[in-house]
Amino acid sequence: MSTSRILSALVLLALLAFPLIAPMYGLEFYISFVRRIFIYALAASALNLVLGYGGMVALGHAAFFGAGAYTVGILATEGVQSGLVAWPAAMLISGLLAFLTGAVSLRTRGVYFIMITLAFAQMIFYMFISLRQYGGEDGLNMYSPSSLPGIDLSNDLSFYYLVLAILLVVLFLFNRLVNARFGQALMGTRENESRMTTLGYPVYRIRLTAYTLSGAIMGLAGALLANHNLFVSPSLMNWTQSADLIIMVLVGGIGLLYGGALGAFVMLVLEEILRNWTEYWHMPLGILLLLVVFFAPKGLAGLVRVRSAADPATAAKEQA
Repeated sequence: MSTSRILSALVLLALLAFPLIAPMYGLEFYISFVRRIFIYALAASALNLVLGYGGMVALGHAAFFGAGAYTVGILATEGVQSGLVAWPAAMLISGLLAFLTGAVSLRTRGVYFIMITLAFAQMIFYMFISLRQYGGEDGLNMYSPSSLPGIDLSNDLSFYYLVLAILLVVLFLFNRLVNARFGQALMGTRENESRMTTLGYPVYRIRLTAYTLSGAIMGLAGALLANHNLFVSPSLMNWTQSADLIIMVLVGGIGLLYGGALGAFVMLVLEEILRNWTEYWHMPLGILLLLVVFFAPKGLAGLVRVRSAADPATAAKEQA
């Protein structure tokens, strides 16, 4: 068994055991905190699909994150509490927004693509702020979490394991996707778009499919965060949230399967620690980002040799 698989198994065992051990040491609060990390890990992994594997630097993915959260919040306000309805609806709305904005954005390249994704995100941000009946700038309160058959989301333990299970399933599906022909074609468009076009690959459709899928998973993460906070804020859709998610991917490992998850863990844990230490906690995080860029260009996941199909040669060597 490779080192990366052993390490992954140990991390999984630790995550499974944590909520059972935490109450023994009076750390019940951190069950909720780790669950929040899982949700951001899901969002960062969704962004990594387009940023890492597709080479699309999108600065507007927080719009899909917030749209998923607002979908759940608005449906709850209108009396729709079922997670079996609200969560797929969140994915559908976010995926549709990603499809519509991506259909235009993906016709541009470079800095123009970055700016147009940012512009669309700000449009969606102000659209939700204008919904005065759903809180406007003040956000939207949820009085109870979504209901699921056999699962009580008001119970920290049940919700923790549900979010962990969703994260693991999505990472598994992403792993299968990037190892499939579609994933290889997506990475091909990242490396050499003109060559892929010459070979007959529908580059635009491949990228749009990945962009839409990424947006839908962002919507699912937003739905989970809405249930976690029992509150939906327009700040979820601000461009700074998109920048935070990009930083998570860069720190964790761009184009690596566990890069988004690892980046979310490191950034949120450091933020929690540094906030209690100094009000200028952004500065140490900035220094960390500089160190990663200069000394670990593949991110922290690259340092511990956690590889995805974005680095097939290394993965084949490990398995050999």
